[in-house]
Amino acid sequence: MNDDQSSDTRTLCARHLQFAWWSLLCFVVLGITLEALHAFKLGWYLGPGAETRRLMWTLSHAHGTLLALVHAAFAFTCYALPTAMTMRHRLASALLMAASVLLPGGFFLGGVFVLEGDPGLGIWLVPFGAVALLLAVFQTACDVARRK
Repeated sequence: MNDDQSSDTRTLCARHLQFAWWSLLCFVVLGITLEALHAFKLGWYLGPGAETRRLMWTLSHAHGTLLALVHAAFAFTCYALPTAMTMRHRLASALLMAASVLLPGGFFLGGVFVLEGDPGLGIWLVPFGAVALLLAVFQTACDVARRK
């Protein structure tokens, strides 16, 4: 691998590590906020009509935290198994970034605008995020399997 290729790999690793740590920070803050809402027993968060909001925000927190760790794993994979940077690597990277915004963002927005017990329209972002995550993981798994 030449210096340009290793530079591209280092840049990709750094981008995902940076995204991992900053998004982990955001979702840790969200988790602490949810715990505080629970501690102060706020009715609009714990009341009888707030089950959907509570579920959506919990799912947002859980998916966002997990995806932050997936970014760190992706960066480690690119670092541990360096190869020439291809369009497939860039596509997997972009899909993972998209999934990390769409999945937790869709759950969060679904909880912000609850309509008669149903999640708001933001929930429609979740399937797109799930497909992006599926494709990114599949692409990465195939790339790892190709490296011997």
